[in-house]
This record gives sequence, C-alpha cells and structure tokens, in this order.
Amino acid sequence: MNPEDTQNLPVEEVQEIAVGLLGRAELFLEGLMRPWNAYQVVIALAIFLSAHLLAAFLRPRLHDWMRAREGWPKWRMRVLVIVHRRLRMILFVVLIWIVVLAMREFTWPSRSYLLAAIANLATAWLFIAFATRLIGNPLLRAAVRYGAWTWVTLSILNLTDEAQRLLDSLAISLGDTRLSLWLVVQAAVTLAVLIAAARFLSATSASSIRRNEDISPSMQVLAIKLLQVLLYGTAFFMGLRLTGVDLTGLAVLSGAIGVGLGFGLQKVVSNLVSGVIILLDKSIKPGDVISLGDTFGWINSLGARYVSVVTRDGKEYLIPNEDLITGQVVNWSHSNEFVRLDIYFGTAYDDDPHRVRKIAIEAAKGCDRVLSFKPPVCHIVGFGDSSVDYILRFWISDPTGGLTNIRGNVYLALWDAFQEHGISIPFPQREVRMLEGSTLKTETSGDVAAD
Repeated sequence: MNPEDTQNLPVEEVQEIAVGLLGRAELFLEGLMRPWNAYQVVIALAIFLSAHLLAAFLRPRLHDWMRAREGWPKWRMRVLVIVHRRLRMILFVVLIWIVVLAMREFTWPSRSYLLAAIANLATAWLFIAFATRLIGNPLLRAAVRYGAWTWVTLSILNLTDEAQRLLDSLAISLGDTRLSLWLVVQAAVTLAVLIAAARFLSATSASSIRRNEDISPSMQVLAIKLLQVLLYGTAFFMGLRLTGVDLTGLAVLSGAIGVGLGFGLQKVVSNLVSGVIILLDKSIKPGDVISLGDTFGWINSLGARYVSVVTRDGKEYLIPNEDLITGQVVNWSHSNEFVRLDIYFGTAYDDDPHRVRKIAIEAAKGCDRVLSFKPPVCHIVGFGDSSVDYILRFWISDPTGGLTNIRGNVYLALWDAFQEHGISIPFPQREVRMLEGSTLKTETSGDVAAD
C-alpha cells in the first residue's frame, strides 16, 4: 500500500477547523468583557452558590423525610434517591429560570441571552441525568449520559457543524474505503439505538412466549433464542447499512472468521449445536430432574453453551451441552413425573414374612408423598445369614422435592411399625466354640488370671 493511500489526517482541513474554533472562542471571551455579559456570568455564579447552600440545607431534611417513607413502592423511592442526589442541579435550574423570566419581563431580552443559554444547558443536562437512570448497565448508562451531554451542549452552542467537520477530517483510507471518526460515531450511535430496540422487542416477545402454555418449555427456550439471534443480527446489519458500510466487503472477512472459529473454538461450537439439538428433541426441559454422574438435581435454565442444574444442597452446576448429548443422562421426569423408589431391609427368621410384608406396605402408605393410586409392594428377595431380606417399592410424583428425605421417612415409618407389632430387625451374630483341651486367658488391670 502506497504512503499516499494511508494518509491519516488532512492537516490543512484540521488546521482550518481549529483556527475557526479558536476564533469563535476569542469572540466569546471578548463578549464576556461587555458589561451585561459579565453581569450575567456573575448572576449565574451567584445562582449556583445559592443553589449549593440551599441544597446543603435541604438535603438532610429530605433524607429524614425519605426514611419515614420506607413503605413506599420501589419506583417512588428510586425517584426520591435521584432527586436527593441531583438536588443542587434541580434548585439551580429552578432559580436560573426564575431569574431569566424576571429579566425578560423587566429588561431587554439581550441582557438575559447568556443566562438563557446556561439555563437551557442545565435543563438539558438535568433531563438527561434523569432519563439515563432507566438504563440498568452502569457502563452503558455513563456512555449514553456523557455522549448526550456532549451532543446537547454542541447543539445549544451551535457548534455541531464544526464538530462534525472535525470528526470527519480525522480519517484513514484503506483502499477505496475511507473510515472517519465521524463514521465510527454514527455507527456506534445507530447500533446502540437499534440494539436497544432489539433488546426491548426481545424481552417483550420472550415474556409473551413464556406465558403461552400451549408451547412446551423446551420449545419456548428455542423460540426465544432464535428470536434473539434474528433481532440482534438484523439490528447489527441494519446499523452497518445505515451508516454506509459496504456489507459485501464483510463476506470474505466473515468467511475467514468462520473458518478460524471452526478450528479454534470447536468446543464452543459443539456446545452451541448441542444446545440446539437438546431444544429440538425435547430430551430435557426446565424443571426436569436429572442425574449425570454424581450430579443430581433439577434443570434451572437452558443456555446456549451450558445447562444450569441446581442440586438439593443449593449448588448450581453449569454442565456443557455436549456432555448431555454424548453422556448417559437419567431424566427422572422425561415422559412423566412418576418415580419408583426401592428400599431394602431385613427381619428375623422368627417373624412371619406374610405379616411383615403387610406391615411394611401399610407403613409406606402412611407416608406423605407416597402415591396411593400406585400402591407400594413388598417382596422377599433372599434368605441372608442373619435375616430374611425384603425389598419395599413405592411411587412418588415430585422428585424435585428430594429422594433421600422420602426414603428416610419410609425407613422411620417401618421402624415405628415394627416396634409396634414386635417385629425385630436382627444384627449379625457369631458363635465361638472352644476346642477340647484349650485354655482361656483373661487380663484384668494388668493382672493375668490363668485357667
């Protein structure tokens, strides 16, 4: 690329703009030396000092009054907090407009021109400060606030044309494309507005989709994700098109980026594709209870890269979508919410097994969460060394309520029932036989007693 093609700054044009701005600044400073302009500056400083003193006097009293209104709705309290923080600016705007209107009533309008400009600036800044509080992201709120303050200040001072020429002169040339700072600012503002609109439409549509009970939870998540991709993609390309960026030049670049992403971010792409597959085949959905390895819990949300699983102890596991596709997953509530649980126990050989089975079934029926229309069953599964071994099976319909706790309740019900009916739970017993002619020695407090 030739040096002429990489010319970054047209120096003559920048110098011309700078000289024009310096000339206007000199005229403004010379105007301040006129008597009434100086008077207006002094009046504005006096109003600011009065607003500062009045705010220092009213701010503690407003704070005490706010504390007495703790039961108010949150939006009212937020407005009061903003008013408390911006009290000096509010008082300054009110006082300066009172002075401007009074001077227009009793003197020539030209003698209050500078005060009116200051009042317009202060009012615009105050309005922007209140309006930007609606933006939740602190960084974005600060960028919008200072950007709006700059644009309003330039508009009120009639410096927008000079600022536009200065930003447009700061440019670089890349082949046939000229990229200026003004074009970057236009693109940033346009994209910000379009993305904000896309975000609002996405949130509104997502809430409507979630309220539609005819759509399954997994399809709701898929529809919301597709809608977000469509809206944000449209906003991005529309923003570039509106600012004059040639989209055909991005085709080769996007293809190269796609190839690089395919090789360098295989796991990320695999998780994204796996997430789409999970949503399409409806294998899992929010609210399902799953087991994956040692992790047991219910699905809190489905993301583009991972699935959030919350366990009974409050831990939240972020499991990559690829693991759910390639690994073995136990979905306790895939086709229905009914779950069968098994517990094992044993009784002594002296107890009647027919009676033990009936007692165990009745004990399980008396526990909460055990389903009655799917009655428990009890079977003998073997004859052990010390006990007759049984299995008790029962059904529940709310696995999200936990499995260990219901097993513990059934065991406790069995214990109470066996104690009531005299059923014993044996423990291993061993017999020791002495061979003829052998001796037994015991030790007590260090002394040895033989034979």
